[in-house]
Amino acid sequence: MKSISVLAMAFAANCANATAHQPPPSLVVRGNPPFPPIETHIGWHTPAFVGCFNDSGTLKLNTTRMNTQQTIDFGNGPELDTGVSSGNCEKWCGAVKDKNDQQIYQVAAMSQGTQCWCGTQYPPKSSLTDTQDCNIPCSGYDLEYCGGAETWSVYNLGFPAVTNSKPKVSSTSAAPSSTAAAKTSSISSAVSEPTVTTTESILPDEPKKGKSNTAGIVAGTVVAVVVVLSAVGGVFLFMRRKRNKEIEDEHRRNAAVNAFVGKPPSTSDGMSMADARLDPVLVQRRLSDGSIADNQDYSRRILRVTNA
Repeated sequence: MKSISVLAMAFAANCANATAHQPPPSLVVRGNPPFPPIETHIGWHTPAFVGCFNDSGTLKLNTTRMNTQQTIDFGNGPELDTGVSSGNCEKWCGAVKDKNDQQIYQVAAMSQGTQCWCGTQYPPKSSLTDTQDCNIPCSGYDLEYCGGAETWSVYNLGFPAVTNSKPKVSSTSAAPSSTAAAKTSSISSAVSEPTVTTTESILPDEPKKGKSNTAGIVAGTVVAVVVVLSAVGGVFLFMRRKRNKEIEDEHRRNAAVNAFVGKPPSTSDGMSMADARLDPVLVQRRLSDGSIADNQDYSRRILRVTNA
């Protein structure tokens, strides 16, 4: 019995000694997940990664999930928020159907690690960028990447006929380029010919507006002056004509008075044309003998006998 206890104590001591000299277990450090390869051959109903794009194109945001592990209603009833992954995003986009129960979207994409986007076309070919630009781990599965801050990890849901959308063209982006071209041309012209001004090439409308305004002001001033002079000339002619008419009327009245009084202007032979009846000497005597006397009453008929 004593030997058994001795053997047990020796075995325990050996185990303790072996444990003390055994090296500690090494810590396993997981590296970053690998970037997915781009699939060049798309099979039917087989999701495939088609690349990382820096433009969303015609894609539409479907949902944003942060993996809060809470029950949230995202539009289709309450469900557990398990975050975004490529599998979840493909499932959500594929579940959208039209009124004929046909799948609407053929493309799924993830961005910012928490967003799921759906669409019918890939982003424009010109927006295809390096796969490593989509470097944010998925909120629902951190062993894969779900886009970047301004990039989208795009997957085909198994439809080989999907095409790229056209690049977006905005007036705001076109205007600065044209302005830059105008500035570049003006600078080059200024270097070759110092007399050429840069202001006219960059802002061609301001001098024209100033010239047009000046021409309008001058034209308006000329028209106003012409109108005023015409009015003054009309008033002057009217007053002059009125004055001439008054002078003519006065001359006629004077001529009539002179004719009635008997003092017409002398003729060229010096003979007076005065009326003899207005002469006071001739008024007192009769020019004819045997005429009717002025002091007789001729209101009554008087019969007289005269010799034939």
